[in-house]
Amino acid sequence: MNGTNMIIIGISGASASGKSLLANTIVKELGSDQVVIISEDSYYKDHGNLPFDERAKINYDHPDSFDHELLYGHLIRLQQGETVEIPIYNHSLHAREKETIKIGRHTIVVLEGILLFVEPKLRELMDIRIFMETALDICLMRRLRRDIKDRGRSLDSVLKQYEETVRPMYLQFIDPSKRYADLIVPRGGGNRIAIDMIKAKMRELLKMLHHA
Repeated sequence: MNGTNMIIIGISGASASGKSLLANTIVKELGSDQVVIISEDSYYKDHGNLPFDERAKINYDHPDSFDHELLYGHLIRLQQGETVEIPIYNHSLHAREKETIKIGRHTIVVLEGILLFVEPKLRELMDIRIFMETALDICLMRRLRRDIKDRGRSLDSVLKQYEETVRPMYLQFIDPSKRYADLIVPRGGGNRIAIDMIKAKMRELLKMLHHA
């Protein structure tokens, strides 16, 4: 426990490894409005001032592409019982929207993102660190479907990005960060045993919190 009245659970792993599915399944099944999901993707640095062609060339799989300072500051404020305004990031435009999402006063924050365990300050805030270990070929197939269908990308652009940045950054930063995980989950976000274990641990932490 981090000594505050809020539990932070980090879920990391490769792009399209099942992080969001796991986070959403756990939150839905716990059925509590005390639980909120925060995506690291929301904290991509805003490059809305650059031309679209320039924005498209940025390496979005490198730790420097995220505003981890802002994320860290928001988590600290949430721990202190304050509300914060989470950015909304538009993947199709590679820029932040003008609107934000206001959240606050939650008992459990589920953080999900590719590079959460790379940043020591963020790691130290987490009560549980979960790493999704999904075969890279499966991640690529899921990413192709998602980026073409939901983000309007071409097959060539997705494959080029995967080859030039996604896979190399996974090998350089994401895969080595799994050594910081408390739990490594194989077979993606539908792993029933893992979901039930994580839910049980979350209930245990909630009980400890209420009796503290």
